[in-house]
Amino acid sequence: MTPPPPPSYDAPSPREAAAGSLLDEARRLAPDAVALRRALHAGPELGLDLPDTQRLVLDALDGLGLQIRTGRALSSVTAVLAGPSDGPSILLRADMDALPVTEETGAPFASRTPGLMHACGHDTHMAMLVGAARLLASRRERIAGRVVFMFQPGEEGQHGARHMIEEGVLEASGRRADAAFALHVHPNLPAGAVRLRPGPQLAASDRFRVVVRGRGGHASAPHTACDPVPAACEIVLALQTTVTRGLSADDQAVLSVTQLTAGTATGVIPDTAELGGTLRTVSESTRQRMHEAIARVARGVAAAHGAQAEATVVPGYPITVNDPRFTDFVLRTAEETLGAAAVGVLPATQMTAEDFSYVLQAVPGALAFLGVCPPGVTPDEAPALHSPRMTVDEDVLATGIACHASVALAFLAGGGPRTTP
Repeated sequence: MTPPPPPSYDAPSPREAAAGSLLDEARRLAPDAVALRRALHAGPELGLDLPDTQRLVLDALDGLGLQIRTGRALSSVTAVLAGPSDGPSILLRADMDALPVTEETGAPFASRTPGLMHACGHDTHMAMLVGAARLLASRRERIAGRVVFMFQPGEEGQHGARHMIEEGVLEASGRRADAAFALHVHPNLPAGAVRLRPGPQLAASDRFRVVVRGRGGHASAPHTACDPVPAACEIVLALQTTVTRGLSADDQAVLSVTQLTAGTATGVIPDTAELGGTLRTVSESTRQRMHEAIARVARGVAAAHGAQAEATVVPGYPITVNDPRFTDFVLRTAEETLGAAAVGVLPATQMTAEDFSYVLQAVPGALAFLGVCPPGVTPDEAPALHSPRMTVDEDVLATGIACHASVALAFLAGGGPRTTP
């Protein structure tokens, strides 16, 4: 039997996908989205437990006629918009958590919590997705299928998406999601620009730790001890060389040692030294090779010094892989909604990481960047994500609302992945 051809994601025309003007409708919703974004920005919370953030999201969704469920193990919100007729299901995601960063923007709505800040734009993501929910709810009668709005805590290292998948977010509509889409703001892209690429868009992110064990002693007599400090320093250099000399030049990987600690006093050679850092890779084969190399290099260099080393690698987020056909669909749909000048293919894989990768492992879909470079600076000059001075152009919230809504409407209007006759 000849297998059926792969599903197609043909985007309808703008008149079908965005009857009237989605962007105009989104602009009318933008003031409320900006107000919500500022309220969220002023009250950042960390990790998986975000009760105040959850309450703001729930209040903003109230009255839209959505089927709402909150998380059991985390402060998540899952909201389902059901159209009057059956059809496919698409999931739209926004992350919710902040970072342990002390804000330096000077904004009147700056964080009220010392040491915490929405420095990665998750406040913006929530506000845009709430706006999209309002826009789509106003068009409920035209929807054949369901839209799942996934508000997810714990993106900054706590695997919140994986927890939500375990709690059933992919089946929240009553059937497994047929596709998934997410936007992530980027201050170093022009305001309003939409950028994504097929295949690997973001790297896998793993943490490693190496403990070097020597033999302590008096710093005036190092020959009577086994100093772990020079061994640890040479391990740092050897690990960098493992990337530059052990991998092909076109095989992307980044290994950064970001911590190096040893000793308690200047006159004492310590028993141990520790180092730690991050590994970023964009292929599973390279990821596994580097896991093995970290352990091998640490043991070998330590042994050359008469010391011992134990390396531990803690796997983090998987590679964020955009489905090629869905990526093409998003590019065409965004171009129809926002104009060709706003949309383009990201030229290279970024070495940052995202736990939306867990969703994309299970469901075909894509993550796109949305440029939010603030007024008065160029994208190269704008403070980057995770900076204490990171700000956004709030006028772009309307663009994000329209982009979310157009992708959902176009996907559902096309009946989801279809088998071409």
